[in-house]
Amino acid sequence: MREVDPKETSRAMSYEMYIDAPMPMVTLFKTLDITPLVRLARKGHKLNMLLCWCAAAAARRVREFYLLPVGKAMVEYDGVAVNVIVKDDRGELVSCDIPYSPALSDFERDYLAITAHAKETGAGCELPDSMILGTSSLAKHDIDGAVNFYSGIFNNPFLIWGKYIRRGLKKVLKVSFQFHHVQMDGEEACQFLEYMQEEIQTLRNKGSFAAHKEKSE
Repeated sequence: MREVDPKETSRAMSYEMYIDAPMPMVTLFKTLDITPLVRLARKGHKLNMLLCWCAAAAARRVREFYLLPVGKAMVEYDGVAVNVIVKDDRGELVSCDIPYSPALSDFERDYLAITAHAKETGAGCELPDSMILGTSSLAKHDIDGAVNFYSGIFNNPFLIWGKYIRRGLKKVLKVSFQFHHVQMDGEEACQFLEYMQEEIQTLRNKGSFAAHKEKSE
C-alpha cells in the first residue's frame, strides 16, 4: 500500500471532479445467474464464501480496484481482499477481511478459519495493505437492491445481495454494487459485474475444488 499522486493515475480527471462531491457514490444493479454456486453449496460449501471468491476474482481483473481515495489522498494497493460481517456468539457484529487466493480451496480454508475465529472470540481480522471489497449478505430476505450508503470514511466498493430466487431452471441473485466515482466510472463497474458472472460460470463444470486448483496453478 502506498500513497500516489492522483494526477499521475488514470483517475486524474475523476479525482478533480468528484473528490469534493457531497455524494460521490454510485450504485449499479445486476441480476447474476448463480446456478453453479448453488450446486456447489448443496455439496457442503458455503454459498456466501463462493460469492465472495467470485467477487474478489473479478475485482483483481479490474485495475481501478487497486486505487482508492482515502480522505483526500489516493492510495494504491498490491492486493485485494473481501470483507464479510459475522455475528459472534454474543450476537455482536464482527468485521472480517478475507485475503483473495487464486485457488478456491485456499480461499475457502481462510474464509472458514477467519469467520469461525470471529464467531467464537469476537475478534475480527483486518488487512490494511489490501484493497477491501465490502460485502453484505441479507440472504434471509427478498430485496431488490440497496442504494448509496456513504459515511464519508468508508470509500471502498461494496456489494449487497439478498435471497436468491428460482427463474425456470436457473437460480438468480440480484446484487447492488456501490463504488466511489473517484475510484472508477460506470464502464469499469459494469466490467467488474460482467467479470463476476464469468467467474461464476468457471465453476459450472468443476466437480471439486481440487480440479479448480490445478487449473489456477
